[in-house]
Order: sequence, then structure tokens, then C-alpha cells
Amino acid sequence: MPEPSLYGIVNSNRSGGDLWGKNQFNSTFPAALCCYLRDKCINPVYVSTDSAFSASASDSVLTFDDVFNTKVANDSIRFLFESNFAPYSELLHDTLDHTDLVTQVDGEHKRALEVKLTVIPDNTTASLASESEWGSELVIRPDSISYACLGIYRTLSAKTQEIRSLIEPVSIRIESWENTREILNNADALLDVLSLFFAKYFQHQIPFLIQPIWKTKGKSPVLDDNAFDVFVWSDFALLKLAVDQAKSEHNRTTVSRYLRSVARTVRALSDLFVSQKLHVTRIFRQMALGNQTDKEFALSGRVTRQYMNHSRLTTPILKKEVLREIILNGGQKELSPERRFDATIFFTASNIFE
Repeated sequence: MPEPSLYGIVNSNRSGGDLWGKNQFNSTFPAALCCYLRDKCINPVYVSTDSAFSASASDSVLTFDDVFNTKVANDSIRFLFESNFAPYSELLHDTLDHTDLVTQVDGEHKRALEVKLTVIPDNTTASLASESEWGSELVIRPDSISYACLGIYRTLSAKTQEIRSLIEPVSIRIESWENTREILNNADALLDVLSLFFAKYFQHQIPFLIQPIWKTKGKSPVLDDNAFDVFVWSDFALLKLAVDQAKSEHNRTTVSRYLRSVARTVRALSDLFVSQKLHVTRIFRQMALGNQTDKEFALSGRVTRQYMNHSRLTTPILKKEVLREIILNGGQKELSPERRFDATIFFTASNIFE
């Protein structure tokens, strides 16, 4: 009998039992969901920015070929989960932690992707009367920002001199990036230069974060009839989240996680476009500025809803029954019911597989 498997994940650094475990299914299932939508010729909803550095969501401008950065069939892609993106190694003074998913074709690394499997609604929007107001929480880790900055540099390295002339006048004003007062005194300049950078180079943004959504009936674990979809954030759109939140802060007396993320981004881009090397530990581990370093920042569904404003957030494009086409050969029996998404499949959606 064939072993349990996931749609499209034929060639990967995981197989069999390694697809279903803790902190594994949350990235392997999203990859399979993307493969399924790709073969059905359904585009993801793309959250990206424009020349005014405003964000919008569209399902007409990005394909999963763009997301994976290849046009070969799913079974010709090697999916590397929790892996390093090898092309970035030459840009580092130290070491970089893994990213959630790397696509590889014939030994060539094609795309580094973060993956965030999220539920609709989250706790902050579940009580709202209209489902059109529901949203999902998004938690960003420090390594996400470092990977985004490295990707931006790799994409725009041919414009190093002009970008250096844009960023360096602001970055050289800060003598100590670990000094809270200096960051607060230069907050507006940091926000302005980052906004200008993203507005000027918006045509160079790339797919960066895959956010599959699974929708339940309110706070219950029961899947909605229209249950699954995939949103994809560009690197620019993801970084815009911190910029917007930091800009909304008034009477700053401390450096928030959002402002710290802005400062880290400017410092990282400055290092890359000035010296072509990044100090990951120095920026994303030691530059705490009064905050814990376990995560970069988190946003509730009330906030993310504004950026993911699309009909497919209210009515995801895939019915719950697609589970039996994505989770194959009894894979649902391999899941761990103590985790919320697993439990939804294990208990409340088990009839789908009958």
C-alpha cells in the first residue's frame, strides 16, 4: 500500500513520517496546497505595493510559477523545508538560520520563501458581525526580515551606487544602532527613507511569504464549506507592515517592535548596499532596543484585513472537500490532534476522507 503523502510533494528533503510531525505539517501542507492550485491554474492572491507605497491584493498579477520561480512541473521541483538559501551565503559575515521553504531545480536554488499557515477568523475578529470583517493573525520572526533584505539586495544589486546614495545619508547619522535615544531621534528619517526606497523600486519586489488560510465556522474548529486559499506577500508588502504601524505611533518614548524592525531593515540594507555583506547576529539578535528578540512583530486580523482585502478572504476559493485530494493515502491518520489545524482535520473533517 502506498505510504501517506501530500499532493505535489514528490521530491523533497522530507518523506513519509517527516511530512506530518510538529512544525512540519505547517509547511508541508501549504506547499502541497500551492502545488494543487498551480495544477488547477488558480493564481494566489498577491499582496504587493505600488509607486505610492500603498498595498493592494489581486489574484491576476502573480502565478505559482512566479512564486516557485520556475515553470517546471511540481514533481521536477525539489522542495527543501527548513533549509538555507545557498546563494545568500556569500553575502554574510556570519550564519543565517533556515527559511521555511526553498525551491530547487536541477541543483539550483530558485526561491526562498517564508510560510505562515493561518486561520480565519482570529480571536480579534471572530466576534465581529460580518464575515467580511474577519482576518487572520500574522506573526513575523526576525529571520523573515533578514531574508527579505537579502532578497532585495540580490534583486537590486545592479543599482548599488544609486541605492547607497539614497540610504547612506540617513544611516551614517546613527552612531550606535543599539541606542534607543538615537533611534527615537531619527525615527522620522528612518521611516521616510524606507518609504521612499520602496516607492522608487516597487517594480523589483518579489514573492516572499506564502500565507495559506483555512477558514472555520467562527471560533469553532469546524471547517467552513469554502475552507482553503493562498495569499502571497511580496517582500516590499511584508516590510510595509512595520512601516505603517510605526508611522501610526504618536508621542514615542520607547522603541516599539515596529520601529525596531524599521531600524533593523534600514541598517541591513545599508550594510548590504555599502559593503555587500550582512551581520545577521549583530542586527537581528543583538539589536534589541528594549524588546524581546524571539519575534519581530505580530499583527492581529483587524490589521492584516486591510492589506488582504479581497473577496477570497471572505470566501476562500477551495471547498473543504479538497482535503482528500491533497492529503493522500491515509495521511490524515498521521496527524497529531493536540494541534488546532491537525485536530480540525482529525476530528471534524474526518468524514471527508470516507
